[in-house]
Amino acid sequence: MVERMLAPDHEAASAKEATVGSPAAMPPLPSLGEATRVWLKIGCLSFGGPAGQIALLHREVVDERNWVSDRRFLHALNFCNLLPGPEAQQLAVYLGWLMHGPIGGIIAGLLFVIPGAMVMLALSAIYATLGAVPLIAALFFGLKSAVLLLVIEAVLRIGRRALKGRVAWALAGASFLALFLFNVPFPIVVLTAGLIGILAPGHFAGGAHGKAKDGPPALLDAVLAADPGRANRLARGALVAGLVCAALWLLPVAALLPVGGVYADVAWFFSKMAVVTFGGAYAVLAYVAQEAVQSYHWLGAPEMLTGLGLAETTPGPLILVLQFVGFLAGYRAPGSLSGIPGGVIASMLTVWVTFLPCFMFVFLGAPLIERLQENRKLSGALSAVTAAIVGVVANLAVWFALHVLFRQTVPVEGLGMSFAAPVPGNLDLWALALAVVAGLCVFRLKLGVMWILAVCSAASIALHFAMGV
Repeated sequence: MVERMLAPDHEAASAKEATVGSPAAMPPLPSLGEATRVWLKIGCLSFGGPAGQIALLHREVVDERNWVSDRRFLHALNFCNLLPGPEAQQLAVYLGWLMHGPIGGIIAGLLFVIPGAMVMLALSAIYATLGAVPLIAALFFGLKSAVLLLVIEAVLRIGRRALKGRVAWALAGASFLALFLFNVPFPIVVLTAGLIGILAPGHFAGGAHGKAKDGPPALLDAVLAADPGRANRLARGALVAGLVCAALWLLPVAALLPVGGVYADVAWFFSKMAVVTFGGAYAVLAYVAQEAVQSYHWLGAPEMLTGLGLAETTPGPLILVLQFVGFLAGYRAPGSLSGIPGGVIASMLTVWVTFLPCFMFVFLGAPLIERLQENRKLSGALSAVTAAIVGVVANLAVWFALHVLFRQTVPVEGLGMSFAAPVPGNLDLWALALAVVAGLCVFRLKLGVMWILAVCSAASIALHFAMGV
C-alpha cells in the first residue's frame, strides 16, 4: 500500500498521454527497470567531482535519452545547489523522483552513492591495516601532493564562477580571514554569508548555472503536459518520503546519544555536518579536520589529505571522504568493538547519517522548487554562500599546504587570533617536488583527476625506491 501511495501512477499517465497526443510524438517514460540500469551506470562512472558528475548526468538523461529537458535539468540543478550536501547526488534523487516518484528518487540516489562507498570501505581497510608498509605509505604520500594542487585548482575554478563584483570578493576574503586567523566555526561563516545575501541580494550575481538550450520536447515534459494531476501526486508522495527519511536519519542518532562513546560521537558529528555542507567536500573538510583531528583525535592531519585523495579515486560524491574519517574512528575506538569490525560499523553509520538528510532535503523541498527559484532573496543567499565558499576552500588549501609541505607547525595566538604557522627550516623538499609535478599535471598538461593521482603516486613510489623517501 505504501509503494502504491509513493509511486506515481505511471500506467495511468501513459494511457492518458496516448489519448492526448500521437504515440510516436509522446512515447511513455522509461520503465523503472530501465531507469535503474542507467542510474547504476552513472553511479559506477561518476568520477571527477561534482562538475564531472553533473556533466555525466546531463549527457545520460538529457543529451542521449531526452528523458528530461535542458531547461528542467538546470532548474533542478539550481534548486539542489541551494541545499547542503552533494548537489550531483541530490540532482540524481530529484530526477529519479520526477520520473518515477519517491521510489525512483531513492533508487537513483542510492546507486549514485553505493558503488563509491563500497570502494571507499575497501580502501579505508587497506589504509588502516597496511598504511605503515613503506610501498603503500609512498603511494599515499604521492596522493597528498596531488590533492593539494586539486584543492588550489578548485579555489581558482570556483572563484572565476562566483566572484562577480567587489562585494563578492570582500565576502570571500572575510570568510578566509575568519576561518584561518580567527578560527570561526564553519557553520557560522556559511550562515552569515547567507544572511548577507538575503539582506542585500542586489550585490550578488544570480546563482543559476546557465541558460537552457532549445531542443525537442523531452519525454517528461510531454507526460506532465498530458497528465496535469501528476505533479500533485508527486508532491504528496515526496512529503511522505521526506518524513520517512527524517525518521530513519534521526532515530539511530537518538538511540546512540544516551549510550555515548565513539559511535555516538560519529553519529552526532556527521549528522551536524550533513546540514552545513554547503559547497561540497572541499568547503567542509577544514572544519571536519579541525574537529576530527583536534577535538576527537580520530586521525592525524596528514591522514585527512590521504582520505580526500582516496575519495578522488572513487566514483560518487567527494563527501565520501567522511566515510574514511568514520572508518578510522571506529577502527581505533577503545574497547572490544574496534579494528576492522569497528571500522565497518562506524563507516556505515557515517554514510547513513551523511546521505539520508540529502534524500530528506530533496523530497521535502522539491515540490516548492518553483517558488524557491523565483525568490530573489534566496537566490542572493545562494550566491553569497557560493562567494564565501571561495574563502572557505582557500583556507582549506592553506591548511593542506602547511601539513603537506612542512614537517612541523607551531600555534600562534594573540589579539583574538589563533592559527598555525610553519616552522622555519622544516620545508619538506620531496613533498614540494611532488607538488610541482602535480602543478604541471593540473595547470600545464590539464590532465584528468585520475591521471593526476596516478602520476603523483607513481612519482612518489619512484622516489621511495631511488632515494628512500
